Amino acid sequence: MEYTTLGRTGMEVSRICLGCMSFGSSSWREWVLDEEESHPIIDRAIDLGINFFDTANMYSRGESERILGNALEGRRDEAVVATKCFFQMDDDDPNSGGLSRKAIEQELEASLDRLGMDTIDLYQTHRWDYDTPIEQTLRTLDDAVRRGQVRYIGTSSMWAHQFADALHMSDRLGLERFATMQNHYNLLYREEEREMLPFCENEGIGVIPWSPLARGYLTRPHDAFDATTRGQSDSHAQSHPYFEGNGEDINERVAELADQTDASMAQIALAWLLHKEWVDAPIVGTTSVEHLEEAVEALDISLSESDIEWLEEPYEPVSVSGHE
Repeated sequence: MEYTTLGRTGMEVSRICLGCMSFGSSSWREWVLDEEESHPIIDRAIDLGINFFDTANMYSRGESERILGNALEGRRDEAVVATKCFFQMDDDDPNSGGLSRKAIEQELEASLDRLGMDTIDLYQTHRWDYDTPIEQTLRTLDDAVRRGQVRYIGTSSMWAHQFADALHMSDRLGLERFATMQNHYNLLYREEEREMLPFCENEGIGVIPWSPLARGYLTRPHDAFDATTRGQSDSHAQSHPYFEGNGEDINERVAELADQTDASMAQIALAWLLHKEWVDAPIVGTTSVEHLEEAVEALDISLSESDIEWLEEPYEPVSVSGHE
């Protein structure tokens, strides 16, 4: 395993972050694994040197956090655990979502309880809250750090101007600063290269992209994607612009390079991300030990500049997706 410093936090994290959205309950989403099926994957991740785990309160409505906490029992100090809040957790309670002080404080307590931890290493806002002033959100998160419930704070998909406003507000008021950005970024969705990623690089922000494999679309030939359970049931995969522009051409180039290098398509797609200097650790979700091991092996794949240029060449601008 390779490790890197996460932004300017000083924390050392594995270059592969295990995304835990696939652990929880199939009643939430069809392709999600239950606890008994999830634990072997988390255990193998630890064996492989992965120390970075990302979940969220909304994944299986808290069940993902509970499963991760149970799996890490007795070894939580060695792990870097990240979770998130924003999406409404209780349909009958409008204050169970958003980024108000009430929502953050009660959801943070609930996450700590499910994870079985006193302190969360990285607590992230899952989206931008248009109904709550960013100053209130930042003051609440700053208080959580000062109480020792959170070590670092991060955020996720938003417009670059919003992120700039948030960092400026923290600097002006002397509040804890967002240290990380979890954004939508992969070979089929590169709109973040225009503003967000250069801004993060300039500000020393740790970048931990979500959907590095385009929800599975970069793991198999495009004509086979609909044959998978996720391809058939995951409406989010269909709503992202992976099928716009020249997505099929890029998919075919990934498949061709994988064949030439005796690698899997997933490994080529991950290797491309790992070659990007502004990326600290892609968040890789998986439902099998085999695919997890494949992802870790991507660290050993070296792509030439011409390989990278060839993979990127067909890309055309696509619709903004993930935070609009």
